[in-house]
Amino acid sequence: MATAAQLGSAVSSHLKIASFQGLRAATNGSVLQSGSMHAFFPASNSRRCLPIKAATSVAPKFTTLKPLGDRVLVKIQTVEEKSAGGILLPTTAQTKPQGGVVVAVGEGKTVGDKKIDLSLKTGSQIVYSKYAGTEVEFKGEGHLLLKEEDVVGLLSGDDIKELQPLNDRVLIQVSETESKTAGGVLLTESAKEKPVIGTVIAAGPGALGEDGERKPLEVTPGNTVLYSKYAGNEFKNKDGVQYVVLRASDVLAILS
Repeated sequence: MATAAQLGSAVSSHLKIASFQGLRAATNGSVLQSGSMHAFFPASNSRRCLPIKAATSVAPKFTTLKPLGDRVLVKIQTVEEKSAGGILLPTTAQTKPQGGVVVAVGEGKTVGDKKIDLSLKTGSQIVYSKYAGTEVEFKGEGHLLLKEEDVVGLLSGDDIKELQPLNDRVLIQVSETESKTAGGVLLTESAKEKPVIGTVIAAGPGALGEDGERKPLEVTPGNTVLYSKYAGNEFKNKDGVQYVVLRASDVLAILS
């Protein structure tokens, strides 16, 4: 039988090798801020809290961080932790999209024999895929190094329906699910089917082909579409409306 010391050592070793890159918050209510989070596990009759470092910390002697290729450096924005009425929100209720401001960009990439500059510029406010990139603590603040293809779109405010998708991504307003069965039985939230139908609000310019030219998307704003059930990044807007941003390849059909 393992001793308490051996058990503690095993838990400690497990926590050291676990990777939490890209996470914004723990599902049990702990908030991941500036590259660190707290992991909770029961120890006899109490709960212990262990800080886990998730970001790479850059020494103060380095004053410049220049991304290479098609990568960008993003300063992570702070997640809103209170409601408009000042009520502290649990992690699961925080609805502000994951995003930040581009503070440095790479020199672009080469497709075939064509040099492609990045469409992102310094100062651009962006939304990025939830688990994308590498977290870096630079000059005492949380940053993220990620590829341009991991950027969902441009968003200058906090209204997700104003998002401008990049590349082959599409912004869809999710259709509301039925709240009752055919027999009139009221459904609980957990019993409702995950929606897979919505209306295209905005579409990106298309992905780059092997020739370096953009390929126009088959879907356009206003289309009602059927999409893959677990694709993309989901967002809940400040007005409570649900949206999803996904790649055009995850759109299965146009409904009419």
